[in-house]
Amino acid sequence: MNPETKNLDALRIDRSEGRQTRWGLWVILLIVILAAAGASVLWIRRSAALSVRTVPVEEAAIGGKGRTILNASGYVTARRRATVSSKVTGKVIEVFVEEGMKVAEGQVLARLDRSNVSAVLDLAEAQLKSAESGLEETRVRIREADLTLGRTRKLVAEKVASQADLDAAEAEADSLRARLLRQAEDVKVAARQVALSRQDLEDTVIRAPFSGVVTSKNAQPGEMISPISAGGGFTRTGICTIVDMSSLEVEVDVNESYINRVAAGQPVEAVLDSYPDWKIPSKVIAIIPSADREKATVKIRIGFEGLDPKILPDMGVKVAFRETEEPKEGARASVLQIPRSALRSEKGQDIVFIVSNGKVERRAVRVGVSENEKATIDSGLHEGEKVVVEGPADLADGARV
Repeated sequence: MNPETKNLDALRIDRSEGRQTRWGLWVILLIVILAAAGASVLWIRRSAALSVRTVPVEEAAIGGKGRTILNASGYVTARRRATVSSKVTGKVIEVFVEEGMKVAEGQVLARLDRSNVSAVLDLAEAQLKSAESGLEETRVRIREADLTLGRTRKLVAEKVASQADLDAAEAEADSLRARLLRQAEDVKVAARQVALSRQDLEDTVIRAPFSGVVTSKNAQPGEMISPISAGGGFTRTGICTIVDMSSLEVEVDVNESYINRVAAGQPVEAVLDSYPDWKIPSKVIAIIPSADREKATVKIRIGFEGLDPKILPDMGVKVAFRETEEPKEGARASVLQIPRSALRSEKGQDIVFIVSNGKVERRAVRVGVSENEKATIDSGLHEGEKVVVEGPADLADGARV
């Protein structure tokens, strides 16, 4: 290599290290900018006030007789409801009902195959005739034995026949009379067998146990039916389900803490979930004398004052128990009320959020009764406090609003 070229290369500036340093500075600057932006977003979110809608706690006067003292919800049930089945196992030949059909007590709902039962009945009737024929034959032979016995006695008296002949004649007559008694019992047994076979034949006809409406059809012609579950799931246990619409009532579960507000005969206002504007006059039929340990509730039976075709089994219903007496002197004249939408549930406890000085405060409350869209508060709030009725689902204590 030329010595001069070597000297020129030694005079050049190496810029590769400088470029690497500048790239490192740019990366660090970018990381700082992103961190600052994230911190700014978090600060803005934390400092931003949430949007909520509030209403003040109101004081409402307590009415006198007829006011609502307890609310509950339950279902319409039927006291008379049956899945109609057969008494014997057999194959369904005909079904005469459909869903929604009205049936009368004793009406034929279905028929089963009766071929085997008919054959058994024919055999039983033949055995009865045979027993009756044998009984008649024995009666004839008894008459003959009595005549023989009479002649033998005359012959013995005339010293023509021996005493042995007389004994044999008497034994024959007594034997035939004993046979007659046994055959008479055999006739009774055969007659009872015929009656049993006829009952088995009648059991192939399935009838309605009471008047009502068919709510479900459970079997079709050609299927097997049995009064007990059998056949690995291929055997039906019922033809149809019948409901007596005149036996409809309401069953509700009332918390045992409020059961002292309920009494037999108490007036009740029922509202079906399907018809929220229809208030049905009702009354308490009975308080079931047993509490549910797991749910801490007591079951109440409520009867409708008047039935209507629109009331159907298993409908959801809300009921309001009414006061039957005027409030006692000195009793509280007013209560605090808030919208039901302000109530929230947390671990089984009723809570509300109130707004004070621009912040949310969580407050546990004790709810009395609820009527329409209002809830009565027994404790936990004061008149004029603002409760949140609309807000974020994740609203927390201390949040700015």
